Amino acid sequence: MTLNLHTVPSSESPPPRIGNRLLATLPEDDLEHLEGLCELVDLEAGDILFEAGQPIDYIFFPLDTLVSLLAVAEGRMTLEVGSAGREGMVGASVALGQRFAQVRAVVQRSGHALRMEAEDFIAEFAELESLQRLLHRYTDSLLAQAIQIAVCSRFHVLEARLARSLLVTRDRLQSDRFHMTHEFLAHALGVRRVGVTKAASALQGQGLISYSRGNIEILDPAGLEAVSCHCYQQVRTPS
Repeated sequence: MTLNLHTVPSSESPPPRIGNRLLATLPEDDLEHLEGLCELVDLEAGDILFEAGQPIDYIFFPLDTLVSLLAVAEGRMTLEVGSAGREGMVGASVALGQRFAQVRAVVQRSGHALRMEAEDFIAEFAELESLQRLLHRYTDSLLAQAIQIAVCSRFHVLEARLARSLLVTRDRLQSDRFHMTHEFLAHALGVRRVGVTKAASALQGQGLISYSRGNIEILDPAGLEAVSCHCYQQVRTPS
């Protein structure tokens, strides 16, 4: 997986209905000012926006893409500790003095994002009270999300954890259909692929999902939520 971004010409801009909901909570003048410092980029599934331990050069505001945040142990073992779609942002910790990434940020679904240079974001954070309030609230919710996922990973069975992960993805993408490979799910849940296969088969056998070649459709959201652990309610709203 490698970073492979390119700026999107204005003629290829996403339709107006797509936007970042986190940015949209800012006052209109502040929003327009920040958007003027951003460029639209195209993200492909599997792109690594930054690696744990590396400097964060850019902040990303997803529009119609989804980014997974993975904790990394010994350079190879991973566990998803959060995700960011159009309701959030990626790389916010730079404004709080953390210039090096603590997690690996991997694009889960291809799409568009607004990208801002980290130095510009830090400067704006120092000046805009509205951005300070928003960022403090959002980083607090990300921390709560990471803590809840850690608890979930320790105490809950894989089938319930997979159900929780699928429901969160559904919420972020606002779609019952999406693509997630066994390999990606194994990295996100911190388990072997065979475990994901068994858990997905169990959910499919109950008529809750349809899963084929990485293409997932949630057939019964209410039923899937019943199978999921209560952690889903804690992490479903990131801001």
